[in-house]
Amino acid sequence: MKRFAVILLLMAVTGVMRPCTTFIMSGKYAPGGKPILYKNRDTGTLDNAIVFFTDGKYPYIGVVDSKETWNQEVWGGFNSEGFAIMNTAAYNNNTGDTTKLSDREGVVMKMALSTCATLQDFEKMLAEMPKPLGVDANFGVIDAQGGAAYYETGNYGFKKIDANDPAIAPYGLLIRTNFSFTGTPDAGGGYIRFATATEALNMAWAQKRLDPQYLLNCISRNLNHSLTGVNLRADLPRDGNSTEFRFFEDFIPRTSTASVMMVIGAARGTDPSAAMMWTVAGFPLTAVAVPLWISGGKNLPVVVSMKDNLHSPMCDAALELKKKLFPVTRGSGYRYIDIAALMNEEKTGILQKLEPVENEIFIKTADMMASMPEGKVQKEKIQEHYRWIDNYIIKSYRELFGIEVKN
Repeated sequence: MKRFAVILLLMAVTGVMRPCTTFIMSGKYAPGGKPILYKNRDTGTLDNAIVFFTDGKYPYIGVVDSKETWNQEVWGGFNSEGFAIMNTAAYNNNTGDTTKLSDREGVVMKMALSTCATLQDFEKMLAEMPKPLGVDANFGVIDAQGGAAYYETGNYGFKKIDANDPAIAPYGLLIRTNFSFTGTPDAGGGYIRFATATEALNMAWAQKRLDPQYLLNCISRNLNHSLTGVNLRADLPRDGNSTEFRFFEDFIPRTSTASVMMVIGAARGTDPSAAMMWTVAGFPLTAVAVPLWISGGKNLPVVVSMKDNLHSPMCDAALELKKKLFPVTRGSGYRYIDIAALMNEEKTGILQKLEPVENEIFIKTADMMASMPEGKVQKEKIQEHYRWIDNYIIKSYRELFGIEVKN
């Protein structure tokens, strides 16, 4: 009852349009002293792609919407200096503000990635930008100097929440969904997902399971509901031949989840080029994670890169498979997932078929990194790894699902 009461206190308004779930972890506590920045992205633009940019002071890799204005906004990423940024919409920093300028978070993040190397640079940028900013957001930021913080930001100012402050984050961990802690109390949204993520990450911390693969799965493939206690991984259907629907609302992965990014930053005092990003370009229950490095050069894996039609092959494939999970398209059918198509006791579900594929990518990536000198990232080996990833993913989706993942 006590746990249920706590969750009830966290409840707030529903209907948030961009219900992202994010966290940052200070390098003081993360493995190898490397800070972590994580975003499970929800948006109305479900087609996402990954782009290597060279249009600023620093080259950077970013998540973008697959639309004509893709090069004007970035929805999370990292640059050559080990600086990384992402956001969640907050919905409670501008209470009572009648400013019409809004939704400029992607513009702010693109500017930050192209010009900032440290948290201090980002703070200076926010302070000097013309007001109103046109944002209502929690910006999560890490750098190669040991910095890790959220900036709860409205149209006319920001408040820094430092992951290195033991009074605020005793284990260096901060989580944000769709409300700011310094904003209007009980406004905003994402309180149920905040409770789910808190429970999952506290357990990961207690068990010392802080490797990227586990963290990605315990958030973006988390099928627990902190309010109702439902666990969609329990009591699975016998096989995938029958249809069995479950209500799918207020879980961390949602029908509006478009991509995932997790930056593993460079440890303080090391070469910033050691920073890298794991990305899932597409719906995380039907796509797999791919590693990226700035030092690998502008030729990213084809499967996550933008095609001539502005889409990424991985995202297209993931959306095609997603249709099997949500076959009812009329009315409120999108709120119901066919759990038998996702997972079942015979292990023929889409997610169950993809798990060994992603596991192999993590294994091969660890082997590749171990083969390089400490702190040195070699472009040739990364490009060779990218080619293997492309071939492996294309082959796997073709053999498992009959789907072509390529340009």
